[in-house]
Amino acid sequence: MDRLSNTVRPYAWGSTTAIPALLGIAPTGEPQAEMWMGAHPGAPSRITRTTASGEIELALVDAIDADPEGELGAPTVARFGPRLPFLLKLLAAGAPLSVQVHPDLDQAREGYADEEARGVPVDAPHRTYKDANHKPELICALTPFAGLCGFRPPTEAADAMEALGVDSLKPYVDLLRAHPEEAALREVLTAILGGDPAEMAETVTEAAAAAERLGGAHAPYARIAHHFPGDPGVLAAMLLNYVQLQPGEALFLGAGVPHAYLDGLGVEIMANSDNVLRCGLTPKHIDVPELLRIVRFEATEPGVLRPEAAPSGEELYETPVDEFALSRYTLASGAAPTALTAPTPQILLCTAGTVTVGELTLGPGESAYVPAGERVEATGPGTLFRATVAA
Repeated sequence: MDRLSNTVRPYAWGSTTAIPALLGIAPTGEPQAEMWMGAHPGAPSRITRTTASGEIELALVDAIDADPEGELGAPTVARFGPRLPFLLKLLAAGAPLSVQVHPDLDQAREGYADEEARGVPVDAPHRTYKDANHKPELICALTPFAGLCGFRPPTEAADAMEALGVDSLKPYVDLLRAHPEEAALREVLTAILGGDPAEMAETVTEAAAAAERLGGAHAPYARIAHHFPGDPGVLAAMLLNYVQLQPGEALFLGAGVPHAYLDGLGVEIMANSDNVLRCGLTPKHIDVPELLRIVRFEATEPGVLRPEAAPSGEELYETPVDEFALSRYTLASGAAPTALTAPTPQILLCTAGTVTVGELTLGPGESAYVPAGERVEATGPGTLFRATVAA
């Protein structure tokens, strides 16, 4: 078992205070958006190992590359190859993230192979597929957390747009009410993303001012527009369900579901991939034809997940994916140790109190990596999130 030293990514949308407050350190004034825990080559966690020549610090990805089966277990390697199949994060949104969608596994493989065959550099700004993997993800709120998730019924989106009283939105309102669900959502999103930039910016500006006047259910879109003035993604956001999570509640984001995180601190887990197709609220490249191929144009309820309690004290967030499983333990003071030994690799993250894991003591925001099969027990008092591979 190893204590993890993790990188915090300073993306512009990050909160300046949420992660420092959890860690109990002074904020720097700079945004601190994501703390990555895992073996992603973009920002791998670091560990310290004892060798014959003494202690050395190395990246977790290098430790896994040196002995995949010893670190991950033979079953995990057989299923996913010689890499940790998930990435765990603390995510702190102080401003909206881009509206985005992720491909399924077949789409990712096809898209990656196509761009490789066409010689598109993997670091090119117009490159869509960075790897051949899908990216299902789960966000669990640590504080009240706001986001957008999946299309709402077209008639609801039409009502919201019509209430703004903006003449240039009337064609979208008519489309949303006149067509079958899939066609309505597809045509309106296509029109929003493909419209004349100057005309769209004027429409968004008028819509934002009206949303601010109306307040209530329109207030989130006024706040989004404040961060992204004139961005057509503001209108795309109005097609989606607005969701507010309470601490302990979670959202699962599967393939093809448009979504965005708006505000709050949470624990996020995902398959180890960089594949993101953006729909707005970003200066980055938007691949509209590929996006329209990937998006699931259907209204969905934003299913809010609550953990399922097991007799062991584990509270599991059920998801339909194999690459990861996320669970939570609330460890009481003086209780018997909780056994966490598993045949799969684990990352353990403390989010409250003080948790002792083996010989390590973890405070809020601190984490540990446990190789497959290593015996480990945890005691509190505190809250511990456990990330591992689904059984």
